[in-house]
Amino acid sequence: MQRTAEGSDAVISGAMRFEAAPARRRAILERVRSTGFCSIADLAGELAVSEMTVRRDVRRLDEAGEVRVVHGGVSLPPGEDYSTRAHENPGPKTLIGQAAAALIGPGDTIAVDAGTTAHALVDALPADFAGSVVTHSVPVMQALLERPESRCVGLGGDLYPPSRAFVGPATVEAAARLRVRWCFLGAAAVDERGCYGAYDLERPTKQALMDIADHVVLLADAGKFLSSAPVLLERLDRFHTLVTDTEPPAAIRRALEANGTALGVAAPAGAGV
Repeated sequence: MQRTAEGSDAVISGAMRFEAAPARRRAILERVRSTGFCSIADLAGELAVSEMTVRRDVRRLDEAGEVRVVHGGVSLPPGEDYSTRAHENPGPKTLIGQAAAALIGPGDTIAVDAGTTAHALVDALPADFAGSVVTHSVPVMQALLERPESRCVGLGGDLYPPSRAFVGPATVEAAARLRVRWCFLGAAAVDERGCYGAYDLERPTKQALMDIADHVVLLADAGKFLSSAPVLLERLDRFHTLVTDTEPPAAIRRALEANGTALGVAAPAGAGV
């Protein structure tokens, strides 16, 4: 493989060549901003360079404060995860939120996970929605302040800045005392095994919300099928429905069918599904 002036591997990704370290770092930063977390191994594979080269690049990005090096990979710095992801793929998230909201009855009690896709569901609720929303997400709580017809049951605990949500034993205990008809869960990545999160710290809260639900719905845009995250949250057989904005890869489609999980593909009004 061709070498760069820095001694790094030349990078070939599709039709683009990232022969210079700055170009690689831009590609890495864009990838992390789109997913919230990337493993070193996945980045090395996508950029066609050695893991040592990726580690050198992410270390430079970490020193510049643009990413944070964590065990097994790289994530966005604390406080930037949510605000950055909120501007990623707004169109697909809106479609997914609208499709998921169509499942909800006017007086249902629902649980809404932290994350920008789950937040899109709250934005899509009818103005006269008179049900209850259980959530540990601070942005969701703030959105519900503008909906006087709806009841918000906020789950307290330890505030976790990357997700702008409460987590920890107090959050889990508060959830365990409740029951909901629907739980809407977000994820950092989805494959044929199940859905994944970026941080293990969030897993107990997400599982607690699933445990109190009659039906669990996974919300994932197309990018999640190509993403990687380290923490297995739940296998696909736990989900009643997967709502997404595009047909998933064949392996995931087969796994959904094998596990009895319904698939909902959101489409713009007037478009075929």
